[in-house]
Amino acid sequence: MTSIDVVVPNYNYGRYLRACVESILNQEAVTIRVLIIDNASTDDSAEIARSLARDPRVELVLRTENLGTHASFNQGIDWAEADYFLLMFSDDFLVPGALKRAIDIMEADKSIAFAYGRDVSVRGSAAIPQIPPQPDPAPFRLHQSRAFIKRFCRLGVFQIPGPSIVVRTSVQKRAGHYRTELPHSDDYEVWLRLAMHGPVAELDCIQAGIRSHDANRSTELWAHQIQHILHTAAAAKSFFDHEGGSMEGSRAMRRLAQRGIANRAYWSGVSHLIRRDGEAADLFKLAFRLSPATALIPPVGYLVNRPDTLRRIGSFLAGRGVASKRYVS
Repeated sequence: MTSIDVVVPNYNYGRYLRACVESILNQEAVTIRVLIIDNASTDDSAEIARSLARDPRVELVLRTENLGTHASFNQGIDWAEADYFLLMFSDDFLVPGALKRAIDIMEADKSIAFAYGRDVSVRGSAAIPQIPPQPDPAPFRLHQSRAFIKRFCRLGVFQIPGPSIVVRTSVQKRAGHYRTELPHSDDYEVWLRLAMHGPVAELDCIQAGIRSHDANRSTELWAHQIQHILHTAAAAKSFFDHEGGSMEGSRAMRRLAQRGIANRAYWSGVSHLIRRDGEAADLFKLAFRLSPATALIPPVGYLVNRPDTLRRIGSFLAGRGVASKRYVS
């Protein structure tokens, strides 16, 4: 039976921790280990973690001081030794059968670097909803390595639910650690590095749940769109300054990323302008700085390339902001 190691970093999310870990342990048809890394929580997280560790598949690291999320991510990578690897925050959860669906696809094609699927959103402390059984085997699309990276460059954003990403452990080891100099877009940069090692499978089914609440790691970023765009630009720069610089045509790809991020800033500026939000001016300045052509010609093609354009327009007209905790539109 194939195996997977799941790392669950935690800080003061005791109220969500049990549901998260149980959603992992209840996965079928795969051998599982879970490592809970608690970063000196001041709530009841440690007590809950100890009760979960009564299951022999659960291991604990209970820190006496908060070393930050990167220390947890990277310790988890060093600890992993199973066939597959998953890193998920303790306020998220897996859908039944998620690990088997992803691993079956990756076992059938050993070249795949990682697989991900869709997510369901849960607000605050609401109960995990009843999710209809998902197709097994799951339909999926295979993105070749260069095409996956190019899509990010063209759009200037990833639209991937982080807790759904199942990585081949050997690929994660080769890609290496999360970079501490990227406090808010470290995941983007790692996903780009992972994709250099093989194709990416996108499952057409719900694989994980993302819980949105005021204490989320990235809540503040959602309130200030320009900050997230700047962090995305930093991730792209880091990637092309390091591993991505060895790609054939990396200079052209770097320019494409700069233009994609500029186009994203432009349309974010338009959205903020319509809402009479003061951040619009800064977004336009960023867009014009990164790609001066946007000051003369609106980048309409960018909207055509985004698969979620119609959904975003509908949400805006309905007066609903579309914001997901770990991937921003």
